[in-house]
Amino acid sequence: MSNDDTDHGSAPAPDAHHFGITVSDLDSAVEFYRDTLGLPVLDRFTVSGPEFASVVGVEGATGSFVHLDAGGARVELIEYEPEGEATSDEDVNRPGAKHLGLSVADIDGFHEELPASVETLSEPQTTESGSRILFVRDPEDNLIELIEA
Repeated sequence: MSNDDTDHGSAPAPDAHHFGITVSDLDSAVEFYRDTLGLPVLDRFTVSGPEFASVVGVEGATGSFVHLDAGGARVELIEYEPEGEATSDEDVNRPGAKHLGLSVADIDGFHEELPASVETLSEPQTTESGSRILFVRDPEDNLIELIEA
């Protein structure tokens, strides 16, 4: 078996369903992802109960969810009660750092249309591989990579 092959037995390999982002202010996060990034809201719902608390490992947890359409997968925004402690600001080069990657047709046009309040790490750049990318932060400092595709 080559390094590129993985034996999953008879079970098919999983497909991406959603990318989850825990937030402290669900309404503010939805406004950013819907209005600034243009992702349509697909669903809003709340989940609680002992089974949910058990599966997420948070005693007495309730989750308020919003799913947004990101093309082939969903972006899942979730606000927990009780709320945990915020994680420290993660630089992209720290092991364990996470970011959401979204494609846009025109990175420069997208950048020009961003509200002044949106923090960017730089102007759009062309990497050595030829990719045009831009990193922005959502209202809760989560990194989002936008790539021209």
